[in-house]
Amino acid sequence: MLYRILADIIVIIHLLFVLVVVFGGLLVLWRRWLAWLHLPAVFWGVGIELYGGICPLTPLEMKLRQAAGQQGYRGGFIEHYLIPLIYPEALTRNLQLLLGLGALALNLVIYVWLWRRLRR
Repeated sequence: MLYRILADIIVIIHLLFVLVVVFGGLLVLWRRWLAWLHLPAVFWGVGIELYGGICPLTPLEMKLRQAAGQQGYRGGFIEHYLIPLIYPEALTRNLQLLLGLGALALNLVIYVWLWRRLRR
């Protein structure tokens, strides 16, 4: 039971990280110092997507699930609702590139807008 709970916590952390990568620029508009946390997250997240890498949270989660005696993502709320957001079944290499570039473009727009605002 403990390993399953830890794996579920990893999924939640993973989802929060993805949300920060994609939408964290909006937090920077609120508190500029958050850019020091957000920019490295963006580089990591976009890099993982563009290079087709695997976030270290994924193997950790899978090891915890195996230790819990689970196979795949069957089960409760976490498995049915959060995991498909992070690991879509139809994720192709082209879609992965599009997601990475989309996150990068969204954040570039936010940072360019913020930079122009600060210059005035």
